[in-house]
Amino acid sequence: MRKPRSGVVRFPAAAAIAALGAALMLAGCGGTPKMDVKASCEFLNNDSFKPDGNQQQQSKQLAEHYHQLSEKLTPEIADPIKEMAAIMDKAASSSLGAATQEQQQQLTVQFNKIGEFCK
Repeated sequence: MRKPRSGVVRFPAAAAIAALGAALMLAGCGGTPKMDVKASCEFLNNDSFKPDGNQQQQSKQLAEHYHQLSEKLTPEIADPIKEMAAIMDKAASSSLGAATQEQQQQLTVQFNKIGEFCK
């Protein structure tokens, strides 16, 4: 004859953990809420960030600023800004610390993508 199990019931605990994980994923893990397109465009229009220092320092500051912006804005606008951040990361890590002509063209493409939403 089998003895009834005593102690922790494993299945409901596992289900509760899975439900908590799903809730966190849906809630964005408690991250910063994203702005909608209109609020994102207004935010960008009022952004007055100006980097300082030498060219490499400015590139690093711009990359970091773009990373921070992308965390706050709607994905339609954040995605091009993430690309801009990646471009500036590369520029900052180069020997000159400045965006090349090709990188400047890539930045222009991303600016234009943002412009499609922020007219």
